[in-house]
Amino acid sequence: MTKMSEGTFTDLIGMRFTEVSADRVRGEWEVRPQLHQPAGIQNGGVYCTVIETLASVGGSVWFGERGQVVGVNNNTDFLRAVREGTLTAEATPIHRGRSQQLWVVVITDAEGRMVARGQVRLQNLAA
Repeated sequence: MTKMSEGTFTDLIGMRFTEVSADRVRGEWEVRPQLHQPAGIQNGGVYCTVIETLASVGGSVWFGERGQVVGVNNNTDFLRAVREGTLTAEATPIHRGRSQQLWVVVITDAEGRMVARGQVRLQNLAA
């Protein structure tokens, strides 16, 4: 998935996929000054991007040949300011139905502290 993301926004922020399955998607990236907001901390848009991406990838893998999935809601909470280091995100499904899916994504720092949490509702679009 990291290779498939070359040249995309996910690649621009430096996210690397470390696990991809229908039941869990994991990724990591380095917080760096180019990803900071003016206050010198990780920009919340990066969290939203990672949360949307991991949930969508997991939902797509699960839905498979039946069609495509698209995000219809992304709700992200920012819990802890981060200035540097490696962040890890993990997406897992809460609900997978005929027409929609709901995924939760937790982002943690190198010490295992939760820094952001989000959930994404996906619409399943039949082929």
